[in-house]
Amino acid sequence: MAERSFAREVQDLRLGAGEEFRGEGILAITKALLENGVGYVAGYQGSPISHLMDVLADAQDILSELGVHFESSASEATAAATLAASVMYPIRGAVTWKSTVGTNVASDALANLASGGVTGGALIIVGEDYGEGSSIMQERSHAFAMKSQMWLLDPRPNLPAIVKAVGDGFELSEASNTPVMLEVRIRSCHMHGSFIARDNRRPAFTLAQALENPVRDTNRIVLPPASFLHEQEKVAKRWPAAVEFIKARKLNETFGDGLAEVGIILQGGMYNGVIRALTALGLADVWGNTRVPLYCMNVTYPLVDEELVAFCRGKRAVLMVEEGQPNYIEQALAGILRKADLPTRLEGKGVFPVAGELTATVMLDAFGKFFEMHAQELLGNRPPLPDARPVLADPKVKALADVVPPRPAGFCTGCPERPIFAAMKLVEKELGPHHIAADIGCHLFSILPPFNLGATTMGYGLGPASAAAFNVPAGKRSIAVMGDGGFWHNGLSSGVGNAVFNKADGVILIVDNHYSAATGGQDILSSRAQNKARTTNMSIVDAVKGIGARWVRQIDRTYDVARLRDTLKEALTTKEGGPKIIVASSECMLNKQRRIKPLTAAAVKRGERVVRERFGVDEDVCTGDHACIRLSGCPSLSVKHSDDPLKEDPVAAIDNSCVGCGNCGEVSEAAVLCPSFYRADIIQNPTRRDRWMARLRGTVIGWLQRRHDARRLAFPA
Repeated sequence: MAERSFAREVQDLRLGAGEEFRGEGILAITKALLENGVGYVAGYQGSPISHLMDVLADAQDILSELGVHFESSASEATAAATLAASVMYPIRGAVTWKSTVGTNVASDALANLASGGVTGGALIIVGEDYGEGSSIMQERSHAFAMKSQMWLLDPRPNLPAIVKAVGDGFELSEASNTPVMLEVRIRSCHMHGSFIARDNRRPAFTLAQALENPVRDTNRIVLPPASFLHEQEKVAKRWPAAVEFIKARKLNETFGDGLAEVGIILQGGMYNGVIRALTALGLADVWGNTRVPLYCMNVTYPLVDEELVAFCRGKRAVLMVEEGQPNYIEQALAGILRKADLPTRLEGKGVFPVAGELTATVMLDAFGKFFEMHAQELLGNRPPLPDARPVLADPKVKALADVVPPRPAGFCTGCPERPIFAAMKLVEKELGPHHIAADIGCHLFSILPPFNLGATTMGYGLGPASAAAFNVPAGKRSIAVMGDGGFWHNGLSSGVGNAVFNKADGVILIVDNHYSAATGGQDILSSRAQNKARTTNMSIVDAVKGIGARWVRQIDRTYDVARLRDTLKEALTTKEGGPKIIVASSECMLNKQRRIKPLTAAAVKRGERVVRERFGVDEDVCTGDHACIRLSGCPSLSVKHSDDPLKEDPVAAIDNSCVGCGNCGEVSEAAVLCPSFYRADIIQNPTRRDRWMARLRGTVIGWLQRRHDARRLAFPA
C-alpha cells in the first residue's frame, strides 16, 4: 500500500494530441514515456522518484492497453539488467531509481550495457537527490556517466522541457547506440505545470515479437575480443554520433543578449534558480527574458566543444554554474577554452562555494561577485534586496532557540520499530554496550536521541555485511539491524547468506514492518496484504532457514518490549554458534492508519459500533521521572505542568495524536517504571449495553469516592 494513490491522476495519461496536460512532474514523465512508444519500464522506488513507481503501478490498465510491460524490480541492479531487452532488439525501454545510491547498486549491469551498446532506445531516469533536502551522501550522477560514457541529460525544470527530454533521450540513445541517463532533481519531480499532450504510441516492436524472432550479435556481448573493441567504438563512432545529434537537434539552448561581454554557462537543472537570482539583480524578468547571455546545457555529458567556444568567443568572462564537487564541467570547459586559445576568463568554484546546493540565494551572492569583477555596469540598476538580518538579530527571535530546542528526526507516532530499540537499550543497561551496525531505512533513526544506537551504516541491506569483520572471538557479539525492504533488496544473500557461510557468531535483527516503508509503503515479498499484481506473504523466517540459518526467532508483535528484551538477551548470551537471527514483525503504523482510517470512518457513518483505544497518564501516580520518554521518544508522549502544587517537576502527558499502540505502557512495564499509564476505550455509536455499562461504572465509582471521603479523617479548623 503506497503512501499515495494516483488512481485518479493516471486517467490524464489517456489525453490525446492537442489536449492540455496539467499535473506533477512525475506524471508528466510517465505521459512522455507513453507518447514515445516505450515498450517496457522497470525500476526501484526511492526519493525523489518513488511516486514514479507508484504512478506506473496505478496505471497498469493503461500500460496493458498499449502493450507496455511494467515491473517493480527487486533492486536497482535488477532494473538495470532489464535494459538488456534493448541490446539486441529495437525496443525502447526505461528504468528508474534513486540517484547515486541506486546507480551504485546497478553499476555492474550499467557498465556492461554501456560497453556493448544498445539497438533500441535505453533511458535511465535518475532521481537526482542532491542538496539540503537529500537523504543520502552528497554525490552526483555525472561521474558515473563519464566513467561508463553514457550520455547525461539535465533538462530545465519545467514540464515541457522535461517531457521533451524524454523523447530526446530515446532518440539520442538510438542515434548513438548508447544508453542515456536523464536526471530529474527533487524539485523537478514534484513541481506542477502543464504541457500540450501528444497521442500515446504503442511500441513499434514488442517484447512478444522479440521472443518469437530471437536475434544474436556477438559484437554486442561483453566478451573478448569484442569487449576490447567497445571502447574504440565509443570514442570513434558513438561519441561523434551523439555530438552531431545534440547539435542538429539543438538540445542545448541559448538565451539573452548574444552581444554582451560576459555570459553564464549552466546545467539545465539550475535554470530556474539562475533566472530567479538574475531577476533579483534586475537583469532578468520572471518570464526568462535576460540581459545576460545564458548557455543552458540540457545535455551535460558529452559537452559540445563548438557550441561552448562559439558562446565564449568575444566575451571578457563567463561564469560556470555547476552544482557539487568535483567540478567536472568547469575543468572540461577550461580545457576547451585553452585548446581554442580564447582569452575569455572562466569563473566557477571560488565565486561559488566549492560544495553544497546552489540555491537562488547562493547564486545571488555569486552573481554579485562575478559582475563586480567583470561587468560592474550591469549592476547599475540593481534594486534593493530584502534583508533578513534585522529580523534574525531580534532578541525575541534569538530567544526561540532556547525556548524551542532542536528536535531530531525520529520514528512516527506508534511506530512498531520504537519498542525494538527500547528493548535494545534495556539490554544495554544489563549487558553493556555492543557494536551495532545500522542499515538504511526508518530504523536508522535509532542512531539519534533518545536511543543513540548504531555505529555505522554502509548501504541498503548491508547492515549485517558491515558487521562481517567483527566475526572474531570476543566477550561480546556484534548486533546488525536491517529492515524487510533491505532484506529482500540485498540482505538475504550479502548479509544472512554471508553470515551462514562464514559461521558468523553475531546477532542479526530483521525489522519486518510489512512494507518498503521508508520509500513510501510499497508492497514487498513479505507484505501481508494480497496484491493482485504481485506475489506477497513470503516468509522471511523460511527464507533465512532456507539458506542454512539455525538459530532463528520470530516475534510477531514488536510492542511486546519484555519479550524483545529477553530474546535479544538470549541471542547475545547463548552458547550456540552461527548467526543468531531475530525477525521482529509488526505493521508500519503509517500504513496501518492509511488502511484502517477509511474503514473506521465508513463504519461510523453506517452507524456501526467502533472502539478506538487511547492511552493516558495518571498525574497522581506519575513521579515526573520521565524515564518513559527517554525509553520511547514517541511524539505523542510529552510533558505538562501538574495541578498538584507539591510536584515541582512536570508530569508526562499523552496528546491527541496517540494511535493507541500501547508502547508507552509496555516500556514502563518492561523497565519496571511507574504504573501511571492507563488505557481508555473510546466508543462511537455505543450500544444500549455500552450506555448501561457506562452508567453502572459511574455509579460504582461515585459510591467508592463517597465512601472514601466518608472515612477520611477530618479536623476542624
